[in-house]
Parts: sequence; C-alpha cells; structure tokens
Amino acid sequence: MTEMKNFIQAILILSAVLASSTKAEEVIYAQVGDTVTLKLLNNLHGNYLHWYFGDESGVRLAWSNPLGGKDFINTEHWKTKLSDDSSLIINDIKQENFGTFVCKSLSESNKLTYRLLKISVTMDRASPLVPGELLTLTCIAETPPNAQSPEIHWLNPRGEKVETKQGKHKVRVTSQDHGQWTCVVTNNKKENQAKTSVTVVDLSPAPLDPLYTSKSTPLTVPCSFPAHISWEQIKAVGLQEVNWHFNPQPGSNNVSGYPQRLFFLSLGDPPTWKKDQDRDLTPVLDLKKGLLSLTRKQGREHDKGDYFCSMKVRDGVILNRTVHVKVLQITSSAGTEFISGQQVNLSCSVGEPLPSSLRLKWVPPEQSSLLSLTTDHHPAHLTIRGVGAGDGGRWRCELWQGNVCLTSAVITLKIAEPKLSVWMLVIICSVTVIIVLLLILVFIICRRRQRKTSHLRHRLCKCKNPKPKGFYRT
Repeated sequence: MTEMKNFIQAILILSAVLASSTKAEEVIYAQVGDTVTLKLLNNLHGNYLHWYFGDESGVRLAWSNPLGGKDFINTEHWKTKLSDDSSLIINDIKQENFGTFVCKSLSESNKLTYRLLKISVTMDRASPLVPGELLTLTCIAETPPNAQSPEIHWLNPRGEKVETKQGKHKVRVTSQDHGQWTCVVTNNKKENQAKTSVTVVDLSPAPLDPLYTSKSTPLTVPCSFPAHISWEQIKAVGLQEVNWHFNPQPGSNNVSGYPQRLFFLSLGDPPTWKKDQDRDLTPVLDLKKGLLSLTRKQGREHDKGDYFCSMKVRDGVILNRTVHVKVLQITSSAGTEFISGQQVNLSCSVGEPLPSSLRLKWVPPEQSSLLSLTTDHHPAHLTIRGVGAGDGGRWRCELWQGNVCLTSAVITLKIAEPKLSVWMLVIICSVTVIIVLLLILVFIICRRRQRKTSHLRHRLCKCKNPKPKGFYRT
C-alpha cells in the first residue's frame, strides 16, 4: 500500500515538473496586415533563446543570448518582418505567416508555443454605399485544434454591440454607419479584434433648429457633404442631380404652392451652378471643402420658408436636407419719424411665438436714457410713452439662445423737436386777434369816458362871473 502511494506521488511530481517545463499553447488571432507581438514569459528572459516557425524542427526565425547578441532570418517570407523587444514582433502579416511559432530555451527545457490564427472580415458589397442600401458584414475566425469555436460579435462605429448570427451582421446603412466596424473574437476570455472600414455617402446633417436671419445680418443657408467624403466618392455612387428648392412660408406670394427650384448643378468638368429662380442668392461651390451652400449679404423679409438641398444618386435614391429659415423683424406702429414727446410702439418678432429656449433683448441707442430691456419668451412689444431727442438713432433687437446671439434686427428712429401745425397757427392768430380787439375795445371805452367827463365839466363852467358857494343875505 505504501509503495502504491509513493508511486502516485512520483507521478504527480513528474507531471508537475513537465508542466513547469512546458507551457500550454497560446492562441493569438490577427488579420492580414496586422502587427503581432509574441510575448515571453518571465522565466525565459535572460536565456539562450531560439524562435522557430512550424515546430522545433521547422524554420529557425531568430536567436538571442543574455549578452545582447541576436540575429534574424532573412528569407523571402520573413524579410523585414521580424524585430525584437524582449519578445518577437511580426510586422505586416501575410497569409503565409499564419501558423505555429515555438520559442525554446537552450539552457533549460522550457519552451513556449504560439498558434497564430487568422480572422477574415468581408462585406457583400463594396464601398461607397448610400443610405438605405443593405450591407452584410461577415467575420470568420479559425478554430484551434481540439477546442471550441470562439465567440464572435460586431461593434458598430459608435462602439455599440450589434446583433450577430454566426459571425454575420446585416444592416440597412445610414450615415451613422460610416466608419470603422470591429469584429471581436473571444477565445478563453481573451478578446482579439479585426477591423474593416465602411464608407456611406450622405449630406451633412441640417440644423435641427430654424435658421434665424434679419435685414441687418447676412444669410447663409448651409448644405455640404462631410469632410471625410470626397467628390470622387460622390461621383462613384452614380451622382445624377444636385438641386436647391425653396418653399415660401404660407401666406407669401407663391401662387403655385409647390417648391420653386432656385439652382441646379451642371455636372460638367468643372461642375457649375445654373440659375432657375432669381432671389439674389449666391450659390457656393467648393468641392474640396464639400460646400454647396446659398448666401447673401443681408436677409430679406421674403426669405422665410423652407430650403431643400437634394442630391440624386444611383437607383433613384435622393439624399436631401431641409433648412427652416425665419426672419427677425422690427416694426413700428407709426413709422420711424416722431416728434419729441410722442408715444412710440415697437414690435420685434419672427411672425410666430418663440420657443421657450429663446429670448429677445432690446438695445437702445447709446445716448438714450433707457437701459437695455429684456422681454419674456413671447414676441416683444416695446412702448416709449414720451420719446425724447436722445432716443433717436439705431434700436437693436437681439435674439438669444443661452449665451449665443442668433441674429439681430435694427430700426433707426428720427426724433424732431415739436413744430407748429396749421391749426396751432390758426388758434394762435385767433387768440392774438381777439386780444388785440379787446385792447382796442378797452381803449375806445376809456376814451369815451374821458370825453364825457370833459364835456360835463365844460357845461357846468359857462358863467363868466360865478358866485362863490355859501349862504348870502337878502
């Protein structure tokens, strides 16, 4: 019984020795073109090492010694591919470089085996794509001998895990699918990645909020394709048309009710814009920067409406963006010329209630006695009850979103000193005449009284020898 126990212990010790001298095979996944590092274990550092491809009797790739000496094989398949940094580095892997690698220590019986397996990623259709097209991504990873198949899943360009069935993922692409897709292969809880690039041609996103302009600020209606998309890639998806359309806001003078085509792009060499409707807009064409915008130095009242930038490509697919334009305006109830002391009513609006995220701010002329006025979230109605000479000049209404001024409108008021009207002149003259007539009447009455008094005195004093007053004797 004791002998059997000793025999079992000997077997266990021998197994432990063999396990210590030999490490299990390490599996590494890579794709063609990658760079792989075969890392050494700590117990192999500082030894005489030999690297082999295949097995110990295969092609010797490199050797190194503790004194710093090393050398690499220089054959057709391995030329310029090998380098050393306490490990073996294989650059720009080709199909013939996949297989088994062995690192063996000459001073000890230790060795390390690596199995380099291939990951293949493919697409069922070539880039570039356009939104709406169906794409199938396939990821295939080799299975190590006598082992379970690795787990495979895909990550989209935003790093999100997507549904994968047997290494395949199907998606109807959008502009968000443009970029690097990653196949993740998990083997023994160790992840390996392979990447592939998907190009989706689309226009840049339009502004989510309306575009605000005014008669005092420039107008630019944006349309572009992203910087990572080239004009050549756009032509590669079968470009047929590029158009600008405009649909005025309801209530305008658009009789037909249908969008009006403003410009179309002639696809010659070089491409040029052609005009359909004249709204004094200037189209921009900078294919290197991807610009297809419309501009004008100043906005106008009739600019409000919807602008459509569209691009027609293969299979009748239309890529389009819509930009909503609103015009900020200042109106006065009684024109722009006032007399000092009059009441002035100003309104600033875009023709409809503003969303809660926007606010209006009035900025009076510098010489005005009024301070800056800020209204609530509704269109501003400003009343100046007694306008003065200092209130003349440029009044500015600004539209703000947070700390950003979106646009501003300006109105110039002229304030004059009071002038005498015709009726005021008539009244003044009438009062003057009445006063003059009253003065004349008073003068005449006074003169008559003086004459009466003088005449009475003359009648009482007719006697030549008047007798003195008093009592006399008879």
